[in-house]
Amino acid sequence: MSEKQAKIAYIGIGSNLGNKKKNIVLSKYLLDQKEIKVLKVSNMFESLSWPNPKKPKFINIVIKIKTTLTPYNLMKACLEIEKTLGRKRLKRNQPRTCDIDVLDYDRKIINEPHLKLPHPRMHTRNFVLLPFYEINKTWIHPKKKINIKKMLSFIKESDLISIKLI
Repeated sequence: MSEKQAKIAYIGIGSNLGNKKKNIVLSKYLLDQKEIKVLKVSNMFESLSWPNPKKPKFINIVIKIKTTLTPYNLMKACLEIEKTLGRKRLKRNQPRTCDIDVLDYDRKIINEPHLKLPHPRMHTRNFVLLPFYEINKTWIHPKKKINIKKMLSFIKESDLISIKLI
């Protein structure tokens, strides 16, 4: 990996099927096999499934990475890992062994049909913001120009207390 070309990005990883913790650990290992160096990892957080809290609970983390992959190829690598770990995309928001989202890539704003950065819904999700805040308390949303602490203040208190560190 050429240091000159390497970019910093943040990825969210979640699982609510099978051995959830193992799925997350395997995801990190597989990322490392694809020109993606993990620099920092949040603790694991457990949250209710969204939008249906009756589905199995999720475990989520956020990781800071360094990569020479383009944003599109990073997303493609994440999708390949999801598939390797048994994710089937049959219905939106169904339980899954692995869900990997590129949250931010080098503070770029990309709005293409198959790639939107920063992640378009990250600022509304407790399971993204809390682990993200844990590893970067000064991150500022490239599009909204709001820091992560402020974004957390917009999350309903009931949503914040429903997530727990594990």
